[in-house]
Amino acid sequence: MPAGPDDKQTQRVLDRYREAAAEFQNGTVPPLMTGHWLMKRSHAAIDRTWTDVNDAVVWLNKNYSENPPFERDDGKRAYSDLDGKIAYSREALRLGSDVSWVYYLQSQNLLAMQVVCCPNHFHPDLACPLPPR
Repeated sequence: MPAGPDDKQTQRVLDRYREAAAEFQNGTVPPLMTGHWLMKRSHAAIDRTWTDVNDAVVWLNKNYSENPPFERDDGKRAYSDLDGKIAYSREALRLGSDVSWVYYLQSQNLLAMQVVCCPNHFHPDLACPLPPR
């Protein structure tokens, strides 16, 4: 039981933290760190769980092809080219680093795709949400 006003405030902060942590795991707010996707078990899907780097890169490429980034009116490139993204992603994932592709679509909506390695270098205590297929 809190002894005074400061203790009550501390208890409210702790209660809100616990509430926010539970909301984060099941909610739609994206994490600030890619590795924290591993905490969002409700977002895990067996069809997006791979053991082969090439399968993950194929998924990124497929989604990129289906949702290409906007093109600038002046003809200049707004983002790095697809071949460079694929080469970087393949190497990063092979080394166990997460990959994030984020860009704007023609509709001006933001598209964000992440491939998160598990176990994760930066969050080794976070368990993999699904077994690899």
